[in-house]
Amino acid sequence: MSAEPNVVLSREDGEESPRKIGTDPSPSTRLRMTKYDVQRVREDFPILRREVRGNPLVYLDNAATTQKPQQVIDRLVRYYAEENSNVHRGVHYLSEVATAAYEGARTTVTRFLNARSEKEIVLTRGTTEGINLVAYSWGRKNVGAGDEVIISAIEHHSNIVPWQQLTEEKKATLKIIPVNDAGEIDLDAYAKLLNERTKLVAVGHASNALGTINPIKKMIAMAHDAGAVVVIDGAQGVPHLTIDVQDLDCDFYAFSGHKVYGPTGVGALYGKEALLEAMPPFMGGGDMILSVSFEKTTYNALPYKFEAGTPNIAGVIGLAAALDYVTHVGLERIAAHEHDLLLYATDRLLGLDGIRIIGTAREKASVISFVLEGVHPHDIGTILDQEGIAIRTGHHCAQPLMMRFNVPATGRASFALYNTREEADALVAGLKKVIEVFR
Repeated sequence: MSAEPNVVLSREDGEESPRKIGTDPSPSTRLRMTKYDVQRVREDFPILRREVRGNPLVYLDNAATTQKPQQVIDRLVRYYAEENSNVHRGVHYLSEVATAAYEGARTTVTRFLNARSEKEIVLTRGTTEGINLVAYSWGRKNVGAGDEVIISAIEHHSNIVPWQQLTEEKKATLKIIPVNDAGEIDLDAYAKLLNERTKLVAVGHASNALGTINPIKKMIAMAHDAGAVVVIDGAQGVPHLTIDVQDLDCDFYAFSGHKVYGPTGVGALYGKEALLEAMPPFMGGGDMILSVSFEKTTYNALPYKFEAGTPNIAGVIGLAAALDYVTHVGLERIAAHEHDLLLYATDRLLGLDGIRIIGTAREKASVISFVLEGVHPHDIGTILDQEGIAIRTGHHCAQPLMMRFNVPATGRASFALYNTREEADALVAGLKKVIEVFR
């Protein structure tokens, strides 16, 4: 069961090739779109053909989760229909096939992040589990009383709560980097927070609530100069930016598959091999051991000592298919398309009476967070839903950031590789109806 790709692809030598996206991700045969054609990209996403409340679906909630291309859906079906088996434990044919696909996915993630080896890639349930793994395993071994952990005011709750728990338990101190009125991290304030007591810095690559892209390479270097380890929440970085963990020199980088056109409940944590080697296991169980007796357990080698129990095998395989998809479409092309949408939609929205955009950083991913004078964001979302337009409303799991801007909540439109200028126009038209209703 397989759908032919709808995206026009060509080899680097110009020879057209209708080969299916994701079938051969090796660098020597890497495929690229000859021209970014968003309408043909959209044909790969079956859900975009449906109607909602009698209107064509306009899906602008991509920062929450992205839709899935047919190539990913087909890969999941193929696994369950033809390859379903547990991994690592069996000597029979299906187990060998499933294990090869699962470990092949780890290789895909390694290549996608430009990690040094597969040993540095721990497969997880997503960004949240990756951050918690670092907090529980590295943090509880290395952070003590009087030490300091630094995060920013722009963080998602998943990159706040684990560090609150850790510092409270260890009698350490949690320090917060402030952000300016544009939603940008104050680097001067950050520099002043760093000192010999700083053990760890945890910061997002990009803000899910505002779209701000943080200068993480510079922040990582500053933290390392102070002797600190750095954790990057990459949930919003991976869908929009080319990630090179070696170039960034981060110590840990976590991301989620469902933010980058893959399945839910799956993701990965990159960690420098020396750090992972010195860390105790996060959970105990099958597959993370070499031997078990009632007297002693010997743990498995990297990265398996952090992967207890039967994993989300289908999800991991689907994640690889998703990463292959965006690689072949081209992250630079995707970023250029999304940036065009960001500029276009921002300009159109600013033409509406009473709108205020929260987060005007110079470097932004394709996220627009806004409030409309006199209208609660939940009411905005409800009326737009009647028009078939899906946005996110609320605090976006970033309540401290909402407090910083003195708003209870915002509306948030977030764009992806399949969104169009026409959909931005539909959002503006929908907001005009909101204004008509409430004024």
